Amino acid sequence: MTNEINIRLLFGQVVRKIRMANNISQEELGYLCGLHRTYISDIERGIRNVSLENIEKIANALNVAPKDLLDFTFIED
Repeated sequence: MTNEINIRLLFGQVVRKIRMANNISQEELGYLCGLHRTYISDIERGIRNVSLENIEKIANALNVAPKDLLDFTFIED
Protein backbone atom coordinates (compact mmCIF):
# COMPACT_ATOMS: atom_id res chain seq x y z
CA MET A 1 0.00 0.00 0.00
CA THR A 2 2.85 2.39 0.72
CA ASN A 3 4.15 2.22 -2.87
CA GLU A 4 0.67 3.01 -4.20
CA ILE A 5 0.45 6.14 -2.05
CA ASN A 6 3.95 7.22 -3.06
CA ILE A 7 3.30 6.89 -6.78
CA ARG A 8 0.05 8.83 -6.47
CA LEU A 9 1.85 11.61 -4.62
CA LEU A 10 4.66 11.68 -7.16
CA PHE A 11 2.21 11.72 -10.07
CA GLY A 12 0.31 14.60 -8.46
CA GLN A 13 3.52 16.57 -7.97
CA VAL A 14 4.41 16.14 -11.65
CA VAL A 15 0.95 17.24 -12.78
CA ARG A 16 1.09 20.29 -10.51
CA LYS A 17 4.61 21.24 -11.61
CA ILE A 18 3.72 21.05 -15.32
CA ARG A 19 0.38 22.80 -14.80
CA MET A 20 1.97 25.66 -12.89
CA ALA A 21 4.84 25.95 -15.40
CA ASN A 22 2.17 26.52 -18.04
CA ASN A 23 0.36 29.04 -15.82
CA ILE A 24 -2.87 27.01 -15.88
CA SER A 25 -5.29 26.91 -12.95
CA GLN A 26 -6.77 23.65 -11.70
CA GLU A 27 -10.13 24.80 -12.99
CA GLU A 28 -8.74 25.52 -16.45
CA LEU A 29 -6.92 22.18 -16.58
CA GLY A 30 -10.13 20.43 -15.58
CA TYR A 31 -11.98 22.19 -18.37
CA LEU A 32 -9.28 21.40 -20.94
CA CYS A 33 -9.32 17.69 -20.17
CA GLY A 34 -13.02 17.29 -19.36
CA LEU A 35 -12.49 16.51 -15.67
CA HIS A 36 -13.79 18.36 -12.62
CA ARG A 37 -11.54 20.83 -10.82
CA THR A 38 -11.87 18.92 -7.56
CA TYR A 39 -10.72 15.76 -9.35
CA ILE A 40 -7.59 17.63 -10.50
CA SER A 41 -7.07 18.85 -6.94
CA ASP A 42 -7.41 15.29 -5.62
CA ILE A 43 -4.84 14.08 -8.17
CA GLU A 44 -2.36 16.78 -7.19
CA ARG A 45 -2.79 15.91 -3.50
CA GLY A 46 -2.20 12.23 -4.25
CA ILE A 47 -5.57 10.97 -3.07
CA ARG A 48 -6.92 9.82 -6.46
CA ASN A 49 -5.89 6.68 -8.28
CA VAL A 50 -5.91 7.95 -11.86
CA SER A 51 -6.98 5.73 -14.77
CA LEU A 52 -4.93 5.40 -17.93
CA GLU A 53 -7.69 7.19 -19.86
CA ASN A 54 -7.51 10.17 -17.53
CA ILE A 55 -3.70 10.23 -17.66
CA GLU A 56 -4.05 10.56 -21.42
CA LYS A 57 -6.63 13.35 -21.08
CA ILE A 58 -4.43 15.28 -18.66
CA ALA A 59 -1.33 14.80 -20.83
CA ASN A 60 -3.18 16.05 -23.91
CA ALA A 61 -4.47 19.10 -22.02
CA LEU A 62 -0.93 19.90 -20.81
CA ASN A 63 0.57 19.23 -24.27
CA VAL A 64 2.94 16.55 -23.00
CA ALA A 65 3.29 12.85 -23.68
CA PRO A 66 1.57 10.59 -21.13
CA LYS A 67 4.99 9.14 -20.23
CA ASP A 68 6.12 12.61 -19.16
CA LEU A 69 3.55 12.58 -16.36
CA LEU A 70 5.27 9.45 -15.03
CA ASP A 71 8.77 10.93 -15.09
CA PHE A 72 9.49 11.45 -11.41
CA THR A 73 13.20 12.21 -11.88
CA PHE A 74 12.81 15.98 -11.54
CA ILE A 75 10.70 15.88 -8.37
CA GLU A 76 12.55 17.07 -5.29
CA ASP A 77 12.49 14.88 -2.19
